[in-house]
Amino acid sequence: MEARLPLGQDGDPVRSVAVTPASLVFLAIHLGALGTLLATFQSRLAWMALLLYGVRMFGVTAGYHRYFSHRAYRLGRTAQWLMACLAQSSGQKGALWWAAHHRDHHRHADGPGDVHSPVQDSFWWSHAGWVLSSRHDGTDLAKVADLARFPELRWLNRHHWVPALVTALLAAAWAGWPGLAWWCLSTVALYHATFCINSLAHVWGTRRFATPDRSRNNALLALLTLGEGWHNNHHACPSACSHRCRWWELDLTQAGLQALRILGIARNLRPRPLEARP
Repeated sequence: MEARLPLGQDGDPVRSVAVTPASLVFLAIHLGALGTLLATFQSRLAWMALLLYGVRMFGVTAGYHRYFSHRAYRLGRTAQWLMACLAQSSGQKGALWWAAHHRDHHRHADGPGDVHSPVQDSFWWSHAGWVLSSRHDGTDLAKVADLARFPELRWLNRHHWVPALVTALLAAAWAGWPGLAWWCLSTVALYHATFCINSLAHVWGTRRFATPDRSRNNALLALLTLGEGWHNNHHACPSACSHRCRWWELDLTQAGLQALRILGIARNLRPRPLEARP
C-alpha cells in the first residue's frame, strides 16, 4: 500500500506524494550526496562532479527541453537517441515523459491545468512535489506522438533509469564510494537547478514580455541552467532555439547547439521571429 504525504494547498489529496520506489530513490540520492562530507576531499572528484553537472545539464536543456519538448532544432535518428540517453543520465525520467508534461505546462501555463505552477499550487509542489507524485508517473504518448513513433525512444522511456545508473556505476568504478557520493551531489544539484525553472522562474525575476503566465527572466538561474533562466523570453516564443534576446544574456545551451550545427549534428535551429523580439 502506498503512503501519501499531502503537499498541496488545503491538504488536497490530489496534490500528494506517494512513497514509491521512485520517491525512495530520489531520497536515497539526496542522502548519498551527504557522503561527500564523510570522504576526504579530492579535487579530481569535485571536477568530476562539475563536469557531470555541466554535460548532463546540457542534456536536460538541449535534449529534454529544446529538442524533445519544443522540437526547436532537428537531429538524425542516432543523434536523437544519444541525446535522449544524455538527458536521461540526469535521472529526470524518460524523454517522452519529460516532453509530454512540459508540453502540458506550456498549454496551461500557470492556469488550472498546469502540472507544476507555483501560482496554482504550493511552491514546494511546483518545485519537486509533482515529480514525486504517482499521479504524474505515467507518459501520455498521444501528447508526444511525433516522438513515440520511434521504438528505441519508447524503450528508453520505459527504462529511463538505465543512463543514470550507468553514469553512477562509472563514477563508482573510477573512484569507489566517494565517486558515487560526488555523483549523487552532482545529480542533486541538477535536480534542483532544473526544478527552480518550474518554481523560482515563475515568481522571481523580471518580465520583458507580457505573457499570459507569470514567467520571469533570472540571470542567476540562467547561469546555473545554461540559459534556461531567460524564462520569460522563452514563454514569449517557446519554439525558438535560443532563449536570449540581448547580447549580454548568456545562453550556453544555444552556443553548444551552434557547435553541433557546425559539426553537422544539429540542423534547422529555429530563430526567434521578429514579433517576439523586444
